[in-house]
Amino acid sequence: MIRFLIMALLYVLPTHVSANDWPIAAGDLGSQRHSPLTQISPKNVDDLGAAWVHKFDGMPSRATPVVVNDRMFLTAGSRVFSLDAKTGGILWEHSPKVGPSALFKGVAVGEGLVFYGTVDAHLVALDENTGKQRWSTLIGDELPDRAAHPLEYITTTGQTITAAPTYVDGSVISGMSGGDWGVRGRVVALDAKTGKIAWTFFAVPGPGEKGHETWPAYNDSWKRGGGAVWSTPNVDTDLNLVVFVVGNPVPQWGGEVREGENLFTDSVVALDLETGDYRWHYQLVHHDIWEADIGTPPVFYEAKIGGETVPAVGVMRTDGYLFLLDRTNGKPIYPVEERPVPQNERLKTHPTQPFPVGADQFGPNCVKEGVVPEGFVRLCTYEPVDYDLPNGVYPLMNARSSPMSYDKTTHTFIIAGTQGWPLWIRRFQDPGFFQLISAAIPGQKLSGGLMAAIDAESNKIVWQNKTPYDMHNGSGATTTSSGLIFHGEPDGQFQALDTKTGQVLWQFQTGANATGPASIYEIDGEQFIATISTTNLWAFKLGGTVEPYPAPKPPALERGFSGRAIPTNKVTMGATIEDMGLEKVRLAFDEHAFSPARIRISAGDKVTWTNSGTSPHVAAAMDGSWTTGKVPPGESATVKFERPGRFTYYCDDHPWSFGEVIVQ
Repeated sequence: MIRFLIMALLYVLPTHVSANDWPIAAGDLGSQRHSPLTQISPKNVDDLGAAWVHKFDGMPSRATPVVVNDRMFLTAGSRVFSLDAKTGGILWEHSPKVGPSALFKGVAVGEGLVFYGTVDAHLVALDENTGKQRWSTLIGDELPDRAAHPLEYITTTGQTITAAPTYVDGSVISGMSGGDWGVRGRVVALDAKTGKIAWTFFAVPGPGEKGHETWPAYNDSWKRGGGAVWSTPNVDTDLNLVVFVVGNPVPQWGGEVREGENLFTDSVVALDLETGDYRWHYQLVHHDIWEADIGTPPVFYEAKIGGETVPAVGVMRTDGYLFLLDRTNGKPIYPVEERPVPQNERLKTHPTQPFPVGADQFGPNCVKEGVVPEGFVRLCTYEPVDYDLPNGVYPLMNARSSPMSYDKTTHTFIIAGTQGWPLWIRRFQDPGFFQLISAAIPGQKLSGGLMAAIDAESNKIVWQNKTPYDMHNGSGATTTSSGLIFHGEPDGQFQALDTKTGQVLWQFQTGANATGPASIYEIDGEQFIATISTTNLWAFKLGGTVEPYPAPKPPALERGFSGRAIPTNKVTMGATIEDMGLEKVRLAFDEHAFSPARIRISAGDKVTWTNSGTSPHVAAAMDGSWTTGKVPPGESATVKFERPGRFTYYCDDHPWSFGEVIVQ
């Protein structure tokens, strides 16, 4: 234990950084995203201005800048950059053959190296001073021969690294995604100097490993079990723990082929830092059939229980419930009860799900009235969706990946997310068929964003702000000991809020979606706040004089059609459709599909609809301007379009069937 205490003192931060740096993307090894700096406060935040801005032309980023010894490191597009953190000037730029994922959220620094992950699951180390590559290690699976093993090639090409790795005590630790493509997610520790793999932990356990018994014994569903690790692993050097959260199982909605709890999906897991051995886990969703990824990074904090201090971890479930666990053993520090949930025998649903007793839910529990058009069924959390419900819309997420912050002064978690993000789930008889078609609901209202403070002791909401725009993949929150929250909005506004009340005290127009969480650091006695706004990297300080950018086009508040418009004048009612091809491209017949869903013609053209289904269908303009009338199976109907415009139409017998004619 003495050794671990010494390690805690030495390695809470990398040894060569000062307390004024932002040495880790998450702020510290516990992902608190909290700065002790107090120069910028509610009293003087009106004097905050932009010190500099760097434009990464055509290279968007979602990274949190890491600042070490007055130098800033981050990824943008497919490149890695080092900048002067005081001026924004480029020090070096690294352009690899295979770059970071578009979802990648930052780098780690240690041993004189900068570590980042690639879209093909390599962890790479660069020289901190020059940007030259020192080593590159594949932490995923070796790719098989494409011709000899096409299915296996497809599934392994989905593997990627989406979060910043963690550097601690000579090791670099990284999660790996790819679960949605049927790759087993994992966490890997490597020697920071050499890139040699020290240990690997699979989020979906294989034969002989703990948790393997929670997958069916009669098939090999565990081999493509999913369990992506989307966020940066936390480290507790005192307890010698690595703690991380795991995403959903695969097939995403096909629960009938993987009965059981499906560990360690939708769980928080703790491993031994030195060996990677299992220490504990807590599963937040049993037998997930809703793609309820646990993607919001967990946050370490010190809980006060009965006058004693307990090392704890806060974990946010996708539906907006915060679980507060003892990080020594993974047990809830306040009561959690297993509550009965709706059942579907065919989908092998779990009879109960865990809920923190007396806790407030962040966001709604059901799809709100007025969000989806008539003809759709609004569902609530944990209602199963089977192939006999073609028009069910599920409240997929309130909090999914925007990082939380823990404010040490108010003992509150600051959370950003949505007011419920509705997803049209279409189940087909093939359990592996997976298609996200929520964008194909014209007239669907976007639910809006939500930001809240939750008390760490009571698990009650202290305050909350409703905002116009969804933030389920947004910039989250960064707090300071002076009582401020820094946060970016999708409309380009970078904001400072009062930690105690949530009141917006200051904002600055960055010119684009403020996608990256802020980092806070100090140079030569001046405190800086840095954040990414899509392709713009901004740094702010008191007295900054750089002018704001023009506001971008506001984000849409209502969904319309998206995707390619096909130049044709023939549409099929009832058609064979393709899924997203995450494991392989699958086909399914959809009685209610118009194919192509979007077409492009010229004024004066005629369009013919042919019913290939088994039920009569109608194509009727939503504005009432035209209709095919009822078209029996095997027959056709034609409509002539004289004037230009966009015409959304639907089947009035099956109002969840939509199409669009674009007349040029």
